[in-house]
Amino acid sequence: MLFLLQQWIHFIALVSLAFAGSVGMTFLILACALPQFALWWPFFEVLFYMLAPIPTLMARRYSDHSGSSNSCLETAIFITMGILVCSFALPIVLARGGIILWGACWLTLTGNFIVYGTLIGFFLAFEADDSDYNMW
Repeated sequence: MLFLLQQWIHFIALVSLAFAGSVGMTFLILACALPQFALWWPFFEVLFYMLAPIPTLMARRYSDHSGSSNSCLETAIFITMGILVCSFALPIVLARGGIILWGACWLTLTGNFIVYGTLIGFFLAFEADDSDYNMW
């Protein structure tokens, strides 16, 4: 019975994370496709969405889980934070340069918060799971 409850909780978490990710992507697409914005430059954020979890996934895959300080994992977190800073800076730089409008910038930043919150939720929800994401 406990196994079924755990599976149900994981299912609910996965569905919730998928819904949140789709809401974040909707904000990003709205920043690009609304008639008053009509420029697809903010869609380059998708590259950052794909690149952000890769260093942490690789470091957790190839590191020992001894609990002590791990320089490989800390370097991966540093690289991930650099990708996140670039992801939040890109729409601001594009808006300041007059390439996109500020409304598109705000929609892109809102999408960033939601998508990165979803990624954090994924790592937290499936951190101590038997079907670990490390197998990917």
